Amino acid sequence: MTVTAVVFDIGNVLIEWQPERFFDRVLGADRRRALFGAVDLHGMNDRIDRGEDFREVVLETARANPDFGAEIRMWHDNWLEMASPEIPVSVSLLRALKARGVPVFALSNFGIGSFDLARARYPFLDEFDRRYISGHMGVAKPDPAIYGMLEADCGQAPGGLLFTDDRPDNIAAAAARGWQTHLFEGPQGWAARLVAEGVLSNKEITE
Repeated sequence: MTVTAVVFDIGNVLIEWQPERFFDRVLGADRRRALFGAVDLHGMNDRIDRGEDFREVVLETARANPDFGAEIRMWHDNWLEMASPEIPVSVSLLRALKARGVPVFALSNFGIGSFDLARARYPFLDEFDRRYISGHMGVAKPDPAIYGMLEADCGQAPGGLLFTDDRPDNIAAAAARGWQTHLFEGPQGWAARLVAEGVLSNKEITE
């Protein structure tokens, strides 16, 4: 089916998201391994992505794990250092699609407070035609409900949506609904897929 709209994940597609890399740098690998072994920080972040208060969830987790309290608070206080840098080629592809007139949506697991921080740092996050951010929706990928909410709102048939995400489980959930999908493993592969689908030309991705 012809692609009628393109849907981007954000983390590790448009912005690098590597918390372990940040903690390796500031704590050292041994302390980072101890921290992540003792505390389910990604589970904590899942709560934020589903709409719980960013600061309160981090502080609650820090209080519950006093041996790592200072390190856990970094998840809030140093969040922009974890969510960086942007992936320039992907941002260029987003803008090229916009210039072509292709509807471009974001579908991302992101907290309310953390997304506000990201928007202030990364202006391109305001360039989507529509944004579907899990914290505001109260449900996160790969729950089928979040895909259904996008379908109900965006005005596009599921089969016309081309979705890229770096996580296979999120891709599988979209494919199960009839979306076209691309597992993001780097911006060059994503660019090639957009050209193959006819929504961009080689000239547009190199300008």
